[in-house]
Amino acid sequence: QVQLVESGGGLVQPGGSLRLSCAASGRTFSRYSMGWFRQAPGKERDFVAAISKSGGSTYYADSVKGRFTISRDNGKNKVYLQMNSLKPEDTAVYYCAADSGWGIATTAPEYDYWGQGTQVTVSS
Repeated sequence: QVQLVESGGGLVQPGGSLRLSCAASGRTFSRYSMGWFRQAPGKERDFVAAISKSGGSTYYADSVKGRFTISRDNGKNKVYLQMNSLKPEDTAVYYCAADSGWGIATTAPEYDYWGQGTQVTVSS
């Protein structure tokens, strides 16, 4: 069982930056690949970024490639999402998720555990 708690969301102007954090409970954090998803009102939950168990491999949605960076610290049981050059279309609730399977998962059904989400609003 893994419990995930996101933090770091908020209101930011277009072009600004935010860093999201996700803290995981338990002593088996390194056994999970981790992902970030987002969901805007009235839309499906979309993949944003994922990172392998060791942190050696990452994968991004085309819409955020070059602007967002996912990282993890297995010693602190945390995963991060650094978001730069934010756009109004990045506005959504952002969720972190943990996957116990092999490789890097990019679809929501592949993930086993989810956080409660943190709101990110990009607006002037």
